[in-house]
Amino acid sequence: MQFEKGYLYHIYNQGNNKQKIFFNRDNYLFFLEKIHTHILLYVDVLAWCLMPNHFHFMVLVNKTETHPMTSSHRMSEKRTGERTLNNSIAIMLRSYTRAVNKEQNLSGSLFRQKTKAECINCPNGITPSFIFNPTTGSHRMNVAIPEKQYLQVCFNYIHQNPVEANLVKNAVDWEFSSAKDYAGLRKGKLINKKIAKQYVEI
Repeated sequence: MQFEKGYLYHIYNQGNNKQKIFFNRDNYLFFLEKIHTHILLYVDVLAWCLMPNHFHFMVLVNKTETHPMTSSHRMSEKRTGERTLNNSIAIMLRSYTRAVNKEQNLSGSLFRQKTKAECINCPNGITPSFIFNPTTGSHRMNVAIPEKQYLQVCFNYIHQNPVEANLVKNAVDWEFSSAKDYAGLRKGKLINKKIAKQYVEI
């Protein structure tokens, strides 16, 4: 993953072999704590959704690395002099995996090896994967529309995941996404609504 400061990214990963990664409510909450600890140092979160076997985050990258004195680091990281956003994502997933494997009496990798991060507003002309469904070959919208509108599509796509998966009828009914926060049904601390308003209609 290559992150650049000042751009928006859609970050996602799923269970290895599409296996479950969240087995109970505490797992979801524990994962969110990991996001607060490891990822918010670098980004503002605009939208998120945790599903039984995958997760989605829409973030604005504010910095790609941190100095050791600005966060808790292991001795090996102190020697390198920095921790990157990539490092922190990997550390977060490994830490979560160790805890859940112990709880569920599992072993091995819980997540796919590579976490995906697509830049939504980078000027490279690439159509993000959430626009095109490779399974059905269908498009979620007219791909000819301006690239800036990808932001709104990604924002909506993330919140509609539980509905698409037939877990709930309405996005706001799924506890583990930012849809509830934007609907005013919860005062979640993970998202930055002020920043989100600059990019999407909420």
